[in-house]
Amino acid sequence: MAGRYASALFALAKEQGVTDTVANQLNDFDWMIAGNDDLAQLVRSPVLTSEDQTRALNAIFEKASINGIAANFIRLVTAKRRLFAVRSMIAGYNKLLDTHNGVVRADVTVAQPLNDIHMASLQEALKTVSGGASVDVNVKVDSSIIGGLVVKLGSRMVDASLKTKLNSIRSLMKEVG
Repeated sequence: MAGRYASALFALAKEQGVTDTVANQLNDFDWMIAGNDDLAQLVRSPVLTSEDQTRALNAIFEKASINGIAANFIRLVTAKRRLFAVRSMIAGYNKLLDTHNGVVRADVTVAQPLNDIHMASLQEALKTVSGGASVDVNVKVDSSIIGGLVVKLGSRMVDASLKTKLNSIRSLMKEVG
């Protein structure tokens, strides 16, 4: 269901030439849901009527400068009683936009922050692996991996962390002993 809504919204935004504007406004709304428990409850609540949800959302849209296609889309989703799935719809829209723009997203976990030289090398390697597509890299620092890195590029994942290697050695030693 979320995919159909996202596809319809993307087609409309593309037709009107506002795909990036719609994405920015939807991402702002998604960020607000993630950061506010009351708004998250409003979005998920089956108890509230769609009219009550719409009234509350209109006030939020006015303060957050969410308007046009993005606001109308969220109102439509609310009227259809599908507001609980709006975050999945926003994620679907972002994937369609990335595909349209030729962008591939990569999530990289490292033990320590990367310097500019390592970041450039990583981006170049990911660009090569992705077939020359533009790669948007999201780097997360997690010292528990000890060293190395974990890369998730689309549906592929490569775990070259020291933690995983040590766990593999530990498992092999248990089998031997």
